Amino acid sequence: MSLPVYSSPHFGHSRNVTRVMAEVLIALTPAIIALWWYFGWGVIVNIVIATLAAVATEAAVLKLRGRPLKPLADLSAVVTAVLFAISVPQLLPWWMTVLGMIFAILVVKQLYGGLGYNPFNPAMAAYVFLLISFPAEMSAWLPPAELNDTPLSLGQTIAVIFTGELPNSLTWDAITMATPLDVMRTELGQGAMISEIRTSPIWGDFGGVGREWVGNWILLGGLFMLWRKTITWHIPLSMLGAVLVFATAAWLAEPEAFPSPLFHLFSGGLLLGAFFIATDPVSAATTRKGQLIYGALIGLLVIIIRTWGNYPDAVAFAVLLMNMAAPTIDYYTQPRIYGEQEKQREP
Repeated sequence: MSLPVYSSPHFGHSRNVTRVMAEVLIALTPAIIALWWYFGWGVIVNIVIATLAAVATEAAVLKLRGRPLKPLADLSAVVTAVLFAISVPQLLPWWMTVLGMIFAILVVKQLYGGLGYNPFNPAMAAYVFLLISFPAEMSAWLPPAELNDTPLSLGQTIAVIFTGELPNSLTWDAITMATPLDVMRTELGQGAMISEIRTSPIWGDFGGVGREWVGNWILLGGLFMLWRKTITWHIPLSMLGAVLVFATAAWLAEPEAFPSPLFHLFSGGLLLGAFFIATDPVSAATTRKGQLIYGALIGLLVIIIRTWGNYPDAVAFAVLLMNMAAPTIDYYTQPRIYGEQEKQREP
């Protein structure tokens, strides 16, 4: 006998973790293709290695904890792996990628209880862990296709990643370069003016050659997630808005000493951070007002670290710092409960 149910909710929600993670992967696909087009096969190889390592680590930890392996199907480990893989240098040694995924899944995620309990974004925590531990390897970036006279084939890329040996007649100095953010910070620190710095062929319209086009595809993926309501607009808008406001103010005050706001927008991991990393539903603020504050403070930290810090691309550090503040932000931005009336102060 079935009984009618009159209380809400009347309809189930079709969205679940697996579907949300799948939409994130779909949104990342154009950027992954662009990264492969401009920077070669290393991006794809890194994604494969990171995904296998992340899934294997999560399966091993679940087995050790006596938990069912069902959480493997939610794709959260795969999303962590892909975000990490597209954030690291294309020829990063395979064992560092594996080490990063073990740290992300075992230490940052599972030791806190698994998905939904991790206080930090696992991909960015792994990135910072490797950046601090192995700064030289984490700074060996390939140039974009337009500037690369010796592109590596798939076989050569796999050989370099797994053996560390370059093809004959090639050296690391010949095939790697500093990122536009690092070049800008270094040259400004040596007293050069931005008009002089931008005479180099590494620059495109706003950021680095190739990298700004990758940023366009990341932006497209972010808009797709907004359309699908995978994320809300609050964190991306406040984060990007804060960067543009502070960068514009500095640029207008001294345009030869501070890069333009569009340079900040299309250089480094800002767009990736705004749409795919800072919006992590577990480690980010959850209230609407809190998300606006959270995103704006990340943007402010990005500008501060990029301008005066030692690490040119500050997105990972800014996100992790604000991950720690997210619970406090949520505590002080809780919306008023429906039907609750504010207490009137005594005259």
